[in-house]
Amino acid sequence: MTTEIKIERETHKLEKRLCRQVGQAIMDFNMIEEGDRVMVCLSGGKDSFGMLDILMKLQARAPVRFELIAVNLDQRQPGFPDHILPAYLKELGIPFHIETQDTYSIVKKVVPEGKTMCSLCSRLRRGILYRVADELKITKIALGHHRDDMLQTFFLNMFFGGKLKGMPPKLVSDDGDHVVIRPLAYVAEKDLIRWAQHREFPIIPCNLCGSQEHLQRKQIGNMLRDWEKQYPGRTETMLTALQNVVPSHLMDHRHFDFKGVKATGIADEDGDKAFDHEENFPTLPMQGVFLQQPVVVVETL
Repeated sequence: MTTEIKIERETHKLEKRLCRQVGQAIMDFNMIEEGDRVMVCLSGGKDSFGMLDILMKLQARAPVRFELIAVNLDQRQPGFPDHILPAYLKELGIPFHIETQDTYSIVKKVVPEGKTMCSLCSRLRRGILYRVADELKITKIALGHHRDDMLQTFFLNMFFGGKLKGMPPKLVSDDGDHVVIRPLAYVAEKDLIRWAQHREFPIIPCNLCGSQEHLQRKQIGNMLRDWEKQYPGRTETMLTALQNVVPSHLMDHRHFDFKGVKATGIADEDGDKAFDHEENFPTLPMQGVFLQQPVVVVETL
């Protein structure tokens, strides 16, 4: 088999996997319904480009009718090539809207040098995108967060926020007026990197959060990648765990009535399995994994 044929076959398998995973997430969480107007938030990064690309493929063969409107927020970053996205979207033939708001100057003015800019930048972007969604009569707002983003958020909240809280695949927006969806919830970042290279997306780097190398999110991302290298498949297992919550085996009395627990004489499938022997679990080199992470500015979610 020639190298070209092998690459073509691998790329075809990747496309099928991406379409299957996005389609499965849409079905599992009822993300897109008949008649929806979906605002695809396009930042210029590989994730949002990949999301738009896959959604357009699914739209062509979906059993329900829905519209896609690509929306980009031009934050007036110095040197931002504002001609790239309009040209790309015109070539795709998809409806789009470019919203120009100088949030870059606000963030740089308000946030002290060396501090995390993501929190303020994110709040400003959300407010603007919610307004644009109203103006465009949008019913769903699609964001390009993928599987790795969701796991990183879970560990960030656990390590630094004291909460078992992740990044949901579907939620009601901060203002209560919009439904936000994450169609890439099942998609691995490494697959999006490969797909972006294959499709040759016109990637536009971010000069705000993209320029900060020592964010806690990036450190958590490095930790997860190290785990995946040592134990392939560990990331997928962790994602599965987010979908298999057992409140009776945690410690939040708001979600399980521990005070009311009494012997029933009936066998419980979950029971005390938390005390089972662990010889069937692979040993993780936990000692030092967290200690190796440098002390950096904590990212506010």
